[in-house]
Amino acid sequence: MNLDDLFKKLNDREALSQKELMSLLELPPSSAGAFRVMAEANRLSKEVSDGKAEVHAQFAVNLSTCPCECLFCSFAKINSVFEESTELSPDQAVAYARRFEKDGANAVFMMSTATYSFERYLEIAREVRKSLKPKTVLIANVGDQTLKNAVRLKDAGFAGVYHAVRLREGTDTSLSVKKRKQSIRHFIEAGLEVGTCVEPVGPEHTNEELAEMIRFTASFDPAFSGAARRISIPGTEIAKRGMISELRMAQIVAVTRLGMPQSVRGNCTHEPCALGAIGGANLFWAEVGANPRDTEAKTEEGRGETVAGCKAIFKESDWAVLDGPSRFYRKAGR
Repeated sequence: MNLDDLFKKLNDREALSQKELMSLLELPPSSAGAFRVMAEANRLSKEVSDGKAEVHAQFAVNLSTCPCECLFCSFAKINSVFEESTELSPDQAVAYARRFEKDGANAVFMMSTATYSFERYLEIAREVRKSLKPKTVLIANVGDQTLKNAVRLKDAGFAGVYHAVRLREGTDTSLSVKKRKQSIRHFIEAGLEVGTCVEPVGPEHTNEELAEMIRFTASFDPAFSGAARRISIPGTEIAKRGMISELRMAQIVAVTRLGMPQSVRGNCTHEPCALGAIGGANLFWAEVGANPRDTEAKTEEGRGETVAGCKAIFKESDWAVLDGPSRFYRKAGR
């Protein structure tokens, strides 16, 4: 493999093959070659986003045990992390959304567990949408949906949706890969832009699996892709598999950027870290409320980062942060 030849392909706007992506992922994370890949991803990420990173902010409308049994998730019933169920009132949701808007988040995400009442979700969403400035970007983070429900999300004022086919979906979860992909098609058909990610990455995932997932996320021209490592939930069976390092995650983030069409401006990582930003991540999330990677019911008291904290990490990584509504969810301006 010759890195100069691969970088030339990218400059000529040619897509990298799965084999080429695998060769980049096979580089030792601390090698000179891996750092060259991260540098190229950083350069490209800044080029396609005009040098502006974004901070999006997410609040959870509910906390509940979930029957989908994603082994990596603190909501999974099998993991026995949470026992009581709670949900926000519309007024509480509005307060969170307005706070994020005031703090300068470029987009506001509303997350629910997969089996939360869709009608209730829409009811709260309409109140949130009315409370925000017209230009503030509102994004849904919900379970699989029919086309009819996807249209209803659009009608409720959402600009886009976060949805991903997780690594080893159907093995480490009880969900269907086919249904996850079908939901993505429904969201796109309804006029919603889809942000996605290669996640949650653990040490057991092969370079072939990662490259295949990068290629899949690139296939539907998402608002953003990226990569996130699995955060171990203490006491769970999957925690025994361990975690990858932030440096390895930064390498995967970089390769994901290089595997995306240049029409894709966003390249995310989670959780926020300087190494990820150096590796080409230009999207972090602040979080409040329930968090599937946390054992605290209010992640702002645990793992959750603030908008100001995310901005500070970007600043330390030599990234400027966009002031105003997200540009990742604006295909017309791309």
